[in-house]
Amino acid sequence: MNAPTGFAGALLDARYRVGGVIAKGGMSTVYHGVDTRLDRPVAIKVMDGGMAADPAFRTRFEREARLAARIDHPAVVDVHDQGDGPDGALFLVMELVQGGTLRDVLRVRGAVGVPTAFAVMEPVLAGLAEAHRLGMVHRDVKPENVLISENGEVKVADFGLVTAAAQSGASHAGMIMGTLAYLSPEQVASGAADARSDVYSAGIVLYELLTGSPPYVADVPITVALRHVNEDVPAPSQVAGDVPPELDELVLAATRRDPAARPPDAAAFLAALRAVRDRLGVPQVPVRPPVRPVEEQLTVPAARLAGPSGTRTMERPPVADPFGPDATPPAPPAHHAARRRSRRWLALWIAVVLVLGLAVAGTAWWLGSGRWTAMPSVVGLDRSAAEKLLADSDLVVTVSEKHHDSIAADVVAQADPAPQSRLLRGAHVSLTVSSGRPVVPAVAPGAAVAAVEQQLRDNDLTPVRSVAATEFSDSVPEGAVLRTDPVAGSALPIGAPVTLVLSKGEQPKNVEVPYVVGMRVEQATQALREAGFDVETESDFPFGDRDNGRVVAQYPDAGEALPRGTTITLTVF
Repeated sequence: MNAPTGFAGALLDARYRVGGVIAKGGMSTVYHGVDTRLDRPVAIKVMDGGMAADPAFRTRFEREARLAARIDHPAVVDVHDQGDGPDGALFLVMELVQGGTLRDVLRVRGAVGVPTAFAVMEPVLAGLAEAHRLGMVHRDVKPENVLISENGEVKVADFGLVTAAAQSGASHAGMIMGTLAYLSPEQVASGAADARSDVYSAGIVLYELLTGSPPYVADVPITVALRHVNEDVPAPSQVAGDVPPELDELVLAATRRDPAARPPDAAAFLAALRAVRDRLGVPQVPVRPPVRPVEEQLTVPAARLAGPSGTRTMERPPVADPFGPDATPPAPPAHHAARRRSRRWLALWIAVVLVLGLAVAGTAWWLGSGRWTAMPSVVGLDRSAAEKLLADSDLVVTVSEKHHDSIAADVVAQADPAPQSRLLRGAHVSLTVSSGRPVVPAVAPGAAVAAVEQQLRDNDLTPVRSVAATEFSDSVPEGAVLRTDPVAGSALPIGAPVTLVLSKGEQPKNVEVPYVVGMRVEQATQALREAGFDVETESDFPFGDRDNGRVVAQYPDAGEALPRGTTITLTVF
C-alpha cells in the first residue's frame, strides 16, 4: 500500500488533529484524531495514495462519502466529514467507537450461541436496512466491519467505500471484491451487487456466529469464492447442534445462490429474524464487547474498508492429536515421505498457477469490458419488469411517480439515461413511473378550505370555489368543506377542475314562508318543499282540481316565520 506519509501531528482542513496509527488496511490507514473545533475524538481514515491519485476514484469516493453521511441510524457509524489532505491525499472523518470488532469476539469465543447471535444480527440488519432504504449497498458485510463498543452497542462501518473503489475501476482485489469468505455468488461472478448481496453476506455472518467459522474455508482464497458460486451453504445445525430448524431455514433463505430467492433487502431479513426470535421465545441478551489482553487493547475506529488484511480466509481449527500429548507417532518410510513432499510441491505450484491465471483474467475482464454495462430500454414496461431488467444489468434504480393521462398506472413513462448508454456497473439510473390519471382524494367533512385546495393541487387537480356550491349542514361548521364535486375516487384528466361544496352551517329552526301565489301548483310545491315545508292543495272552484292548476291563495301567508315541516295549504284554480 502506498500510504501517504507524515500525517501524525498534521492538522487537516485547519480542524482535525491527526494522532497515532490505529490500523492499516489494504486501502487505507486509520489514525486517532481530534476535532479541534468541537473538541471531540474522531477516527481519521486516510486513503491509499495511489488510489487517491485516480480522478475516477476521487469522484466516487466523495459521492459515496456524502451518501454515507446521510445514514442516520444508531447501528451505523457516523460519517462526519471528508476532504483533501497534504499531497492530494483523501481522508474521511468518522465517529470513534471505543471497543473492538465482531472478529475479535469470534476469535476469542468462537460460536456465540443463539441468543447472542440474535442480539448481534438485529442491529446489523437494522443499520443495513436504513442504508438500503436510502438506495445504498454496503458490498463488504463481514465481522471486521461490525464494531462493538465498550457498552455493547453494535454498529456497522464502511458504507459505500468499497462501492467507490469498485465503480472507479481500482484493481486491488480486496477493494473490488470485498472479502471472499462473505461474498455473494453474483459478486464473485460479475462484480454486481445490490441489497440482496448484502443479505447474503449478512447470512454468512449469522452462520459464523452460530458455528464459529464461515461455511467455506480453504488455503487458496479463490477456492472459497468458487464454492460460493457452485455450492449451497449448508445448514448451521450440521456443525452446531443447538441451532433450531427455524434458524437453519432463515440462514439458508438468506444465502440462496439465486438473488431472487433471498429476502429482497435487510428490512425483510430483519423482519424474518424477529419473527423467528418471537416464535422460539429467544431471550434478549446484551452483547459483550471483546476482551483482550491489556497490551493488545486498541481503540477500534469506524474505519476499515476490507479489514486490516484485505481479502483473507479463516484459519482451520486445530485438530486434536490422536496419539495424545506425550505420544510419538511412528515415522513413515523415507521414500513415502519424499513422495508425499513431491506431491505437495506439485499441488502447490498447480494451485499458484491457477490462482494467478484467474486473478489476471478476472482483473483484465474487470478493467476492460467487465465493469461496464448498457442501459436497457425500459419505457413502456411495467415497473417490476423494468426494475428486474435494470438489476440484471447491474444498475441501481431510483423510482419516482408522476400522473399521466394516456399511460396506464405502474408503467414506465420515462428513463434517464437514454437506452444503450454505456454505464459503470452499480451506476444509479432514474425511472419515472406513471400513476395513471389523477384521482379526486377523499375529503373529511369539516376540513379547512386551504388544506383541501392544497390536497387537490398535490394530486394535479385544480380546486374551484363557487358561491352556488353551498349546502346546509347540522354537523359541519359554516365555511368548511362538505364534499367535492366530482366525488372522491373519480379519475380525471390532469388539471381538471374540482368544485369544493361548502357548508352554510345549521339550517334555522324557523323558516320564512315563500310567496307562491300565481305559480303553477308543481312549481309552488317544489319551492315550498325546498324551503322545508309540507304542502297540501284544495280548490273551491269548478275544475280547480285539474292537473297543474294555478295557485290563487296560500295559508299561512308568505313572510311568516314558521318551523320546518309546517303544512302550507294552497288554493288552486
